[in-house]
Amino acid sequence: MARDTTVLPKAGDSEKITINLGFIDLGHIDLLVRDGFYANRTDLIRTAIRNQLERHAEQTRQSAARHSLDLGLRHFSRADLEAALAAGRPLDIRVLGLATIAQDVTPELARAAIASIAVLGALQASPAVKAALADRTR
Repeated sequence: MARDTTVLPKAGDSEKITINLGFIDLGHIDLLVRDGFYANRTDLIRTAIRNQLERHAEQTRQSAARHSLDLGLRHFSRADLEAALAAGRPLDIRVLGLATIAQDVTPELARAAIASIAVLGALQASPAVKAALADRTR
């Protein structure tokens, strides 16, 4: 049996997002950065987001439990998918965080072994696997 040599992402890895801000909000941010409250714009925005997430932590915890979401990093190897297929139990993947599907997973195996996939956060898989699962992705 081949060993999965896929490099898993580190917990500190992140996803880049783009936001649009009004000029006045942006000016306020620049003022706080200039006065030394934050190292840069990203530092302020990241801090603000973390503060909001902390403020709503109980609600998100309850929602994640209600929707049966796995929290954090979840990796699916070729062996995981082959085992699900052999057991006749296609996977219903539900992740809040980062879900990765190994690079050696073929689109055919992914379609056969994954019944549905819902990721709140980011999904890392080959473009071919993502395309194969497009109709099963929520």
